[in-house]
Amino acid sequence: MPVRVRIAPSPTGDPHVGTAYMALFNMIFARHHGGKFILRIEDTDQTRSRPEYEQNIYEALKWCGIHWDEGPGIGGDYGPYRQSERTDIYRKYVAELLASGKAYKCFCTAEDLVEMREISKAQGGKQGYDRRCRNLSPQEIEEREAKGMPYVIRLKVPLTGECVYHDAIKGRITCPWADIDDQVLLKSDAFPTYHLANVVDDHLMGITHVIRGDEWMSSTPKHVLLYEHFGWEPPTFMHMPLLLGTDGKKLSKRRNPTSIFYYRDTGFLPEAFINFLTLMGYSMTGDREIYSLEEIVKEFDAKRIGVSGAVFDINKLEWLNQQYLINNIPEDKLWERIREWSFNDPFIKKLMPLVHTRIKTFSEFMELCDFFFIAHMKYTHELLEIKDGNEQMAAAILQTIIWRLDELEDWGSHGMHTASKDVAEAFSVNHKKTVMRLLFGSLMGKQQGPPLFDSVEILGKDRTRVRLLGAIEFLGGISNKNLSLLKKSWDEKNLAAFKEKLQK
Repeated sequence: MPVRVRIAPSPTGDPHVGTAYMALFNMIFARHHGGKFILRIEDTDQTRSRPEYEQNIYEALKWCGIHWDEGPGIGGDYGPYRQSERTDIYRKYVAELLASGKAYKCFCTAEDLVEMREISKAQGGKQGYDRRCRNLSPQEIEEREAKGMPYVIRLKVPLTGECVYHDAIKGRITCPWADIDDQVLLKSDAFPTYHLANVVDDHLMGITHVIRGDEWMSSTPKHVLLYEHFGWEPPTFMHMPLLLGTDGKKLSKRRNPTSIFYYRDTGFLPEAFINFLTLMGYSMTGDREIYSLEEIVKEFDAKRIGVSGAVFDINKLEWLNQQYLINNIPEDKLWERIREWSFNDPFIKKLMPLVHTRIKTFSEFMELCDFFFIAHMKYTHELLEIKDGNEQMAAAILQTIIWRLDELEDWGSHGMHTASKDVAEAFSVNHKKTVMRLLFGSLMGKQQGPPLFDSVEILGKDRTRVRLLGAIEFLGGISNKNLSLLKKSWDEKNLAAFKEKLQK
């Protein structure tokens, strides 16, 4: 059977390095075996999916040099390749599960689920759905439907025994069914969850190998059960090592730059970036660290995939990128590549309105605009000092600005202006003298420069986020305990408790 693999990213946010990581290994596997690599868009989360996020996925993968054989923009024999265009298919298969008694209608509300979690937590038990709708009689179901009560469809998971499956990387895996919840398959809006759509699409698209991250291992028993219920042969599962930060924790945008665009905009070479990603959990023969995509495709051996987490170390990426700069770009071509990166006419023209009335000589252009072209900000305590509080307060202000920007879904000029004003008001501090001063220091590394909000528009979301996080880290960071209190205080729009704690 010809090898067919896929990735299925959700267009619900920035293109994550984890997406490139999985896409790369799926593509390598397909190319090595002479198979097909499919891109499928999992856009069933109607509240968070955005067309612009979908376009960002395509743009980010193409920058990495990752190309798919079937999917949006290309087509294929198994389309459509967007899940939102396949909803009738999922409903058909859910109806089969309901008819065979392998799934059931659940009428529990969001309030019911919260109550279940609170009760389970108080009793020290497993915090999950308590299956109260699992054994409703046909009459009870009919009565609830007659009242117009919304419902979801849940998978009926065995209460005893264990799930056993083989992972091509990790070997034999067992999991007690008692640890698996009755997963929602179809939401109340009649859109499928990942679990149902993933299994149905993988089967109908002839996927032979599911290559994905370790974080999906807890979901695999649900998928194995669905294959069994439908009477389908499951694909071969291969769970790749989880991407970790240098702190040993799962790579998170709260602590690390995770957007592919950050690495593109900071000036990394795509060929160095994908070489680096292949080092995540894989080892070439001879302990080689620098090699071409063609080399790993030719020599690929799944037995050389590791089983432990892979550390995403930006220092290692910078070293690798330097080797590519030295060995792959001739000296007489270097300026051409730098100019292509950020000294091109379209980018430089964006800066002209910011400096036109502010420079006395041409040489002052770089003094004002150097922060657009550097990756490592040089912070000082004086630079990030605020008169209205200590460094913990400054870090808290920057963190709440990040949260407010995420809430607004606007990291541009208008979003930053709104967020900074809102946070200044919430903390009862001066907007200009405290918050804007702190933002100038965090984003530009100076107390004066071009217009702040216009500069944010040009810097872009990814570099802005990373600089705010970098400033927070320089200020000593925020402990998990304080972060939890800050988030609660911010959500309740009452920062009195947090400010009182800092003053003690």
